Amino acid sequence: MECTVSWTGAAGTRSGMGFIAETGSGHVLAMDGAPDERTPANGGQNLAPRPMEALLAGTGGCTAYDVVLILKRGRHDVRGCSVKLQAERAEVEPKVFTKINMHFTVTGKALPAAAVERAIAMSHEKYCSASIMLGKTAAITTSFELVEV
Repeated sequence: MECTVSWTGAAGTRSGMGFIAETGSGHVLAMDGAPDERTPANGGQNLAPRPMEALLAGTGGCTAYDVVLILKRGRHDVRGCSVKLQAERAEVEPKVFTKINMHFTVTGKALPAAAVERAIAMSHEKYCSASIMLGKTAAITTSFELVEV
């Protein structure tokens, strides 16, 4: 796996702290910093997610992917899955994630709560590389709700 991240500020773009990531699979992800009122040249323009937001979003995508796949492999009629992540970071550098809560909303027909709970647990214990890695610095908690269609 590879990714190239390039600073766009030197190219005369609107943001002095913008970055473009080009992934090995050929996709592009924009990132930007927060505006810095004290030193505008060191801040961004709020044009894209912050890098740590992208990390959190990627973790959500990783675990939601697992949950859907595990439920589908179990022949459950899953129709939707979203996960809301709320994170806290350390006060001092490096400002790693210290707490992450993931609340899943899983939609389907006659989905057993035990199957959803198992899929979430399997993701966090075995399959989701991102959440397992972040679990080294953050206490990760999960919850879920089922929506019947």
